[in-house]
Amino acid sequence: MSDDVIALTKQLIEQKSISPDDKACQNIIIERLKSLGFIIETLNINQTKNLWAYHGEGETIMFAGHTDVVPAGDESKWRFPPFKPTIDQQGNLYGRGAADMKSGVAAMICAVEEYIKQYPHHQGRIAFLLTSDEEAEATDGTIKVVETLIKRQEQVHYCIVGEPSSEKIVGDQIKNGRRGSLTANLTIHGIQGHVAYPQLAENPIHRFAPALNQLVNTIWDNGNIYFPPTSMQIANINGGTGAENVIPGDLKVQFNFRFSSELTDEKIKHQVETILNQHQLNYTLNWRLSGHPFLTPQGKLTEIACQAIKKVMHIDSQLSTTGGTSDGRFIAKMGCQIIELGVTNATIHKVNEHVSCDDIVNLKNIYHEILIQLLGH
Repeated sequence: MSDDVIALTKQLIEQKSISPDDKACQNIIIERLKSLGFIIETLNINQTKNLWAYHGEGETIMFAGHTDVVPAGDESKWRFPPFKPTIDQQGNLYGRGAADMKSGVAAMICAVEEYIKQYPHHQGRIAFLLTSDEEAEATDGTIKVVETLIKRQEQVHYCIVGEPSSEKIVGDQIKNGRRGSLTANLTIHGIQGHVAYPQLAENPIHRFAPALNQLVNTIWDNGNIYFPPTSMQIANINGGTGAENVIPGDLKVQFNFRFSSELTDEKIKHQVETILNQHQLNYTLNWRLSGHPFLTPQGKLTEIACQAIKKVMHIDSQLSTTGGTSDGRFIAKMGCQIIELGVTNATIHKVNEHVSCDDIVNLKNIYHEILIQLLGH
């Protein structure tokens, strides 16, 4: 079965499934799940393909992930063609999506296949939620499926998201939560004019500078045992007409907050707007909330996952909430225990994305062991 998980990973990589185009990825998966007796439901929205499938009844463990990938970029810079999966002499599998996250999807499928063939009358329910809209807008994928499942009063008790969570070796790190993400698009309005006549203009860059200094030096919170302190980072600043003798009329600033569970997006918005108003700025401000912070404290799922990693990898795993957002932020609304557990993330979204074949096999074995410990023999 070890060769099978590598073969499935390669088969998925061959599909040029640039978000939200799934190509044939979910069709490949559906055929395998049908042969196991899964109930299959497709919940496609616009260009996004979504899959909800389940087997058995009762307490539910759900595997979640995505079949879409980011573009490969300049393919001439790749060591091997990005959509022609290739294993090098060191046993690394190259291809777009090798790490993020077609190996994770393949490991889920193969682990469940092994488990159901061993225990066809298993306790509980095994479910899958897959989307082709995670890497781009994420508006028609997991978020919409979760809304549908909540309306139906579907119960999910445990969820494993197969995102590449590990750092150096599979299982060395488990994500048991993620910070929230809030982006501000701010325009400071001034009065355009000639640099030789500043008294006839109002420079928005000069006006904003003291407020910018206060924003970047504000301590938003001190974090907590699970989350680091909230981080505010300037992403873009754009002002000026390109001419050296013109005071610009507007200054555009974009900044992002990665915030802990100590804060809410509303508190951040209020504090930012208070600072801007204190400096008597004329501004327009638009906010975009990508996700709230979520957390699964140490409990049954984290303990079982750590035990499974210890048995397969002989290492102690660490819990972490660092990194970007994931679809876990939508699934958290279902009130289930949720972790992210996948292969290493060192090459995700990069040229020459790759993952160790041994890591893929080990991830499949970890998932299999979690199923045994969670649902029984």
